[in-house]
Amino acid sequence: MKKGHVPRVAARGYSQKLMAIAFPFREIGPAESTLEIAGRILLLDCHGQMEDVFSTELNAQKFSILTPSNLEAAVQYLSGASVSSGKMIDLILIPVGENSGQLLSWVEQLRMARDQTPIVLLINADQVPLAMQAVQAGAYDYMIQPFSPQQGMAAVRRAVEYRRLRVQNDIYLHHLEEVISVRTEALQHTMQQLERSYDVTLEALGDALDLKDAETQGHSKRVTAYTLALGRTMGLNGSELRTVGRGAFLHDIGKMAIPDAILRKPGKLTAAEQAVMRTHSELGYQMLRKIPFLREAAEIVYSHQECYDGSGYPRGLRGEQIHIGARIFALADTLDAMTSNRPYRKANTIASARREVLRCAGTQFDPAIVDVFVATPDAIWQNLREGIMREGPAFSPFSYTFDNVT
Repeated sequence: MKKGHVPRVAARGYSQKLMAIAFPFREIGPAESTLEIAGRILLLDCHGQMEDVFSTELNAQKFSILTPSNLEAAVQYLSGASVSSGKMIDLILIPVGENSGQLLSWVEQLRMARDQTPIVLLINADQVPLAMQAVQAGAYDYMIQPFSPQQGMAAVRRAVEYRRLRVQNDIYLHHLEEVISVRTEALQHTMQQLERSYDVTLEALGDALDLKDAETQGHSKRVTAYTLALGRTMGLNGSELRTVGRGAFLHDIGKMAIPDAILRKPGKLTAAEQAVMRTHSELGYQMLRKIPFLREAAEIVYSHQECYDGSGYPRGLRGEQIHIGARIFALADTLDAMTSNRPYRKANTIASARREVLRCAGTQFDPAIVDVFVATPDAIWQNLREGIMREGPAFSPFSYTFDNVT
């Protein structure tokens, strides 16, 4: 709405009489069907106390006056009035006389019906203390009678302008909220797309590692899927699952820096070669820790070879010193290692893996996570593994829903 604009409203006729007698409302003022009005005033003058001279001046200045016969009618009208209906009240005038004992209650009820409409009181000099209380209760202003028509009109115009500014501010704030909502939704969509782009990049890194270490082809996707399935069953939230999934998927990324002569050696590693191989946890951590969205996932990469009893490496962490994601991963990693074919042995069954996990509860694995794993039916892990193998390169552990995991 443009500043200063008032919605055009239909006329109900013209009369100099201020009070409605036969009807709940009377509207007096200029012929609104042919003339733009200056504003709409609700005059709550149940005892006919406002001087004719002021009402005549209001009419002359193109103000339309609505005169409810009682407070209830005024409250009902205000509750239904709105800018869109074309019946918004710009100002409430209350001449204070015989209604002085009810004034504060009137002000409160009118404010509840239409909070942004200013209330101006017309008082006598001895009613200033009461008027001050009414202002504290929510009235906008008061005028001491007698006053000149010019003084009265100045006060009315100030109040009407105040109301219009409030309406404009409300419209602006409503529009601003809508703009913020739309832009927030767009930003969230963009962030989701960006996050998905990150995960696609991570998948490419995992695929590159699989090509470098053919013995563990598909291992990163499988162990990530198992880790996420366990994490979801344990009640991790969406943000935690994303972090844990990325850490699990990138757990061996440090092996990219291990010489091929060691990484792809067909036989047993020497003690020196084993020491080099063990550096992959810290190397992976150093690669990822400077990337903001992978900073916490880097902690999982750093800790994925730690054991619950402190016998792991590289830092000998124990218990809850180990990131929850790394503790979950440790079990998922063992599950995949035991149920995958190796050049030196065939894959074990999930039942065999379950027995090994139970044996190592409290030493290699967190007992609480072991309990969750044991309580999960073998079919869940079998179905998940078969789904990964069936989809092959198309499988994405980050977008998998795990609907079959309960």
